[in-house]
Amino acid sequence: MWEHQSLFRVSAQLFAEGVFNLLDRNLRPEVFLLGFASAKEGDEPDAVVLEPASVRYSPADFRDVKSNATALEANKGPQGSVYHLHPNDHDRFEKQHWYELMCQATESILQNINTSRHESRRSFCSTPVSLQGYLVTVVLQMSADCYDNYYALPKPGAGRPANLPHAAVLEFLHDCTRALREADTADNDQPVLDRDYNEVLRSAGRRLMLRVAPAGTHGLYDACNGVAALRHEGDEGIGTMLVSRRQHPAVVPVLTLETPVPMRDHRSIRKLLELSEGYTALISDASHVFGLGQLVPESDSQFEPLVTVHFTNHYSWEVSHAGHVLMRVVSNTPRLPQGQVAAENFARIVRIVFPSLDRDSIGYLWDLAQQATKQPNGTILVITTGAANEAKRLTRQSFRVVPRIMTPSVLRLVTNIDGAVLIEPNAMCHAIGVILDGLATEKGDSSRGSRYNGALRYVSSSKYPVLAVVVSEDGWIDLLPS
Repeated sequence: MWEHQSLFRVSAQLFAEGVFNLLDRNLRPEVFLLGFASAKEGDEPDAVVLEPASVRYSPADFRDVKSNATALEANKGPQGSVYHLHPNDHDRFEKQHWYELMCQATESILQNINTSRHESRRSFCSTPVSLQGYLVTVVLQMSADCYDNYYALPKPGAGRPANLPHAAVLEFLHDCTRALREADTADNDQPVLDRDYNEVLRSAGRRLMLRVAPAGTHGLYDACNGVAALRHEGDEGIGTMLVSRRQHPAVVPVLTLETPVPMRDHRSIRKLLELSEGYTALISDASHVFGLGQLVPESDSQFEPLVTVHFTNHYSWEVSHAGHVLMRVVSNTPRLPQGQVAAENFARIVRIVFPSLDRDSIGYLWDLAQQATKQPNGTILVITTGAANEAKRLTRQSFRVVPRIMTPSVLRLVTNIDGAVLIEPNAMCHAIGVILDGLATEKGDSSRGSRYNGALRYVSSSKYPVLAVVVSEDGWIDLLPS
């Protein structure tokens, strides 16, 4: 399609990994380019070009994109009368509308292919860019199992992110579209996509807060950062703010300010935050704070889940909806909520590694695993049938203990020191503070810390059935083997 298409694709892949690995490494983004020849029909040679050519799809898979886009336009019927002051404006509107239909058709075809192949993939397409006779789009795919696991706001739409991963996708594709317009003029030795990864996530956070703000009010994200950065009489800002339109029927007013305080007045908002307590919160329409109020109980007919901003401590706040945390922001850096292990997933892996364990034993190990995940400084819980022998082998790099049944309360104490806790599947503990060893493995991840990679090496080279619960300092929790 153009000379530097391979360079652009590699840059986009690295860019995607840099952005989405900060959110969740299990999203596993993959990027490829898709080009449609403007002057050719779908079944003609070179009418569809893939970059790289070795991608799991073939040009024939996309030969019906243009016809499907035309059918979508016909099914939607008249779009209404749109009046433009200049003929060029009308042309741009029609072109943009056609590009959106092309995106929808491409995503639909990819979804059908993945469904027929039983592949867990979620596909997103950037707005096509006309480039040297081709309409070029960037296709981003991620693990559907991971992506769909995050809570989504109701009623998503075009440009309306459902959650932080979706907002990051929209930001990533927007950057790709911008870079594509410059791709044919970019020098070969210059990076095509060089935006700071955390800045992309900050823009995604702003996009998400714009989505939850009533009437699409700008500035809520930065206002929350400004409030969280302030102290009041030396105390950290801890409190709650409900985001809703004024006179919302689901909000019971407790105190109404005669003159609403603008959200840009961070110091006043921080002072008013001291009034929030329990179920009573500040009420804001994202542009002003106009009082205190409470959300009616769920049993009330007027109840509606509202977006809640919790100021947790200095420089930290989080956004939730219907009890689900959408985003955590620490030092102006958005992150996804981490720190939970699904009970079903844990039980499934335990049954695979230790098939003879009964339900009660699995439940007890689950209690221990939950306690391990609460360790703020990180830890490793190693469950292995060879715990006794491994404690002897690793005597010089551990604290061996008289064998005893490990309990959650004792586990909380022994995980305060560095190193792993070595227990049998029946919860019998043999050693604490264990420095794990193991052979190097190609499954290692250089972006992870020594705790994760050390546990991975140990699990991969162990001659005994083993399951490791790895809690990293940054909040990541992994089950090995995954």
